Amino acid sequence: AKLTYAGKTIDLPVLSGSEGPKVLDITQVYNELGIFTFDPGFTSTASCASSITFIDGDEGVLLYRGYPIQELAKGCDFLEIAYLLLYGELPNLNEKTKFVDSITKHTLVHEQISNFYRGFRRDAHPMAIMVGVVGA
Repeated sequence: AKLTYAGKTIDLPVLSGSEGPKVLDITQVYNELGIFTFDPGFTSTASCASSITFIDGDEGVLLYRGYPIQELAKGCDFLEIAYLLLYGELPNLNEKTKFVDSITKHTLVHEQISNFYRGFRRDAHPMAIMVGVVGA
């Protein structure tokens, strides 16, 4: 696509997303033409390139790796969706078993961290506790 402003013309690359309409890459508009684009409410603006998520707010569409969020919410557990986001596809039974085992083995809390948490007052604010633990 071409854009002409003040007698100067630039080529804008046309990109294809995983879903939805084609988009114009306008990253060079300011550098080449010295102007900004205006899109109140970002109704016609893609803010990033993503192979994980597709959102169409007007149509009420939210996809993760091509799967509708409603389908995932009804039929999958948290770790299945985590696997999907990491690896691009839902796990089969064998893959899920290995993944769950791996995650479970790495979720143990070391006893020293457990003792550290006990040092906070019972009514301490959770954010203050988190800041203290992370900063330690």
